Amino acid sequence: MIVCAAVVGQQNNPLFIRLFTPSDDEVKFHYMVHASLDAVEEKMLLRRNPGEVPELYLGLLYPTEEYRVYGYITNTHIKFVLVLDEVSPRDDALQKVFKLLHNLFVDVTSNPLYTHGLPITSKAFAEGVAAIVRSYAPA
Repeated sequence: MIVCAAVVGQQNNPLFIRLFTPSDDEVKFHYMVHASLDAVEEKMLLRRNPGEVPELYLGLLYPTEEYRVYGYITNTHIKFVLVLDEVSPRDDALQKVFKLLHNLFVDVTSNPLYTHGLPITSKAFAEGVAAIVRSYAPA
């Protein structure tokens, strides 16, 4: 199950973070998302081959005892991070979720009233993310 979804900007600033589980420790998930950005940067450095189109799905960024953190990065360096409480989710299902989140992000940020780089406060975006998370079918 997806317990947290986050969108992080080009300058590693949080644009959107939402928990999907009752938790008294919201800061723990903020920390996990922030800590995963080092793994994103490391994976991006390791993938740099001239002329090669990089894969957007980064896969497992790092595991903890309770959670697994997965990542996705766009061509414009917007990062999507999902925190799951499953041991081994299906990569194809996660890739589908990330692509849906990416499409939703593009739709919301295409709004001329949205200022790029600022947190996403759109109720439609939050509802869309929640719907995508609910639609995720684990292994």
